[in-house]
Amino acid sequence: MTSSERAIGSRMRLKYLLRRGFANGIFKKKDDYGRGILLVNVSDLYAPNALVDDSKLDRVEVTSDELVTFGVHEGDVFFVRSSLKLEGIAVAARAGPSSESRVFECHVVGVRPDTDRIDPRFLTYQLNAEPVRSSTVSRATTTTMTTISQDHLADIRVWCPRLEVQSRIANYLDAEVSRIDALTGGKQRVLDLLAEKRKAIIATAVTRGLDSKVKLRDSGVPWLGEIPAHWEIERARWLFRERDVRSTTGEEEMLTVSHLTGVTPRSEKDVNMFEAETNEGYKLCQPGDLVINTLWAWMGAMGIAPVKGIVSPAYNVYEPGPRLAPTYIDAVVRLPVFAQEVTRYSKGVWSSRLRLYPEGFFEVYLPVPPLDEQRAIVAHIARETSKLDAVRAATERTITLLKERRSALIAAAVTGQLDVGAAA
Repeated sequence: MTSSERAIGSRMRLKYLLRRGFANGIFKKKDDYGRGILLVNVSDLYAPNALVDDSKLDRVEVTSDELVTFGVHEGDVFFVRSSLKLEGIAVAARAGPSSESRVFECHVVGVRPDTDRIDPRFLTYQLNAEPVRSSTVSRATTTTMTTISQDHLADIRVWCPRLEVQSRIANYLDAEVSRIDALTGGKQRVLDLLAEKRKAIIATAVTRGLDSKVKLRDSGVPWLGEIPAHWEIERARWLFRERDVRSTTGEEEMLTVSHLTGVTPRSEKDVNMFEAETNEGYKLCQPGDLVINTLWAWMGAMGIAPVKGIVSPAYNVYEPGPRLAPTYIDAVVRLPVFAQEVTRYSKGVWSSRLRLYPEGFFEVYLPVPPLDEQRAIVAHIARETSKLDAVRAATERTITLLKERRSALIAAAVTGQLDVGAAA
């Protein structure tokens, strides 16, 4: 794009660039509860809160059947107006095959651009680029949800050069963004493989040991399968005792229990949750104690406390006996298969409301290698996972750079700062 081309065009309010305006009924179908639903690709919206995946804002596909069902035209633009956290503003619908489509509840307003005046692809790229995006987000109001009014959306000002210039920019971005997305997708697959390898290393070490030639025997426990012949197995009731000691001041370090990170100090996590006026009466736990989030045990929310602290009175705290190395137990209980096992001993009507009480946990069988072998297993896991973590960190940095490149490229192209003709 030449400097003269960049000078051509004006900033116009969005409402003047549409064939049909902001009307909830145009692109939305009501379910039995009167809520708006829209079919989009699984990768583009997170269930259940319809948060927008920032890297996919311009890549929503709908099937031919969905186009008919929801009255969607190729090139229609959707504004995600409300979410728990506003991650984005608009997504463009394109006709195309999509084997992963499903229904998401989301607060959507649809518009149909006047294609004689603006290219829908160019409009979508511009709406998700700085400074238009940040200006739009700044108009949002937040109570329990972040919401942008239709009037504010209609008043958005966008750059509108000649249509052929818009199409040239959109074609360039389609090609470059697709290339960057392919690179990002490849890096994400590397992360997925690293995560799977990490799980496999830990699972093999804690259930089979480190000697691949060791003689195995059937443990008689389905979730364990075969274990080294010299290992023991034991019910948790003979390996732990419940600790129910309460804080008198509530001033100890508050610990949180997650299925992702195990037991960690709350001060190290970015959590936004209700806090009681006082922590008096919270349960004390010592370093090395096993803490289980009673309500979320079925998801794997358990682990060994790294420091002395307090946890919710609703959690259960267990002191390991002398036959167990706490770090080994931490690796065992955080196996996904172990979370599935404790579900068998949990109580509740719905799967999402199962609770693991002490009497249930004490029924679970665990492997008990010799103590020196437990410590060797933990050391092996630390060595091997540290190598994977180094690769993961480097890969995540690359993904961050690619996303930054993507955003910068779009912003430069749709504001006329990039000579697309020269870049192409």
